[in-house]
Amino acid sequence: MEHRELAVAGAYAFFPEVFSDGRGDFASPYQESVFAAAVGRRLFPVAQASRSVSRRGVVRGVHYTLVPPGTAKYVYCAGGRALDIVVDLRVGSPTFGRWESLELTAANGVSVYLPPGVGHAFAALEDDTVVCYLLSEEYRKEHELALSVFDKELGLRLPPGPPVLSERDRQAPTLAEAAAQGLLPRYDR
Repeated sequence: MEHRELAVAGAYAFFPEVFSDGRGDFASPYQESVFAAAVGRRLFPVAQASRSVSRRGVVRGVHYTLVPPGTAKYVYCAGGRALDIVVDLRVGSPTFGRWESLELTAANGVSVYLPPGVGHAFAALEDDTVVCYLLSEEYRKEHELALSVFDKELGLRLPPGPPVLSERDRQAPTLAEAAAQGLLPRYDR
């Protein structure tokens, strides 16, 4: 398994070896030794595992948490294809406001690690796209925040076509609006 740090400080992508034969393929989207070598510690204690299934055109995010001190995520695609977007929302971070996107597919097995305070979004590129998450904290609706994927300041590049968004994501504030309201996480070295 190979890895590289993303444009967002502390966020990493992991690229497993995919073994294929006449039956299909096999990959390990998480390997503790590679994760520890990249991040400098073992994976966080997993408090929740989740998955979403989305039709083509669905955009979820940009989602993040403030409390408890943010939620770390380990994300991979178990079916279909997703354009995954990692956004640094941490005030004081050397990469504040930067983002990077990668294509996650069931075939490539690529995974992404997001430290607490880093925002996450994805766009489903196919019907029945399955995105799986390992989370350091259990989901609590009252802790979950969102920013607009259309924020011109962020300049996220989404796939062409009209996106399918939840009502919450359609009404999400911009980065500047969230900052003015004190709704952004702080960078913790």
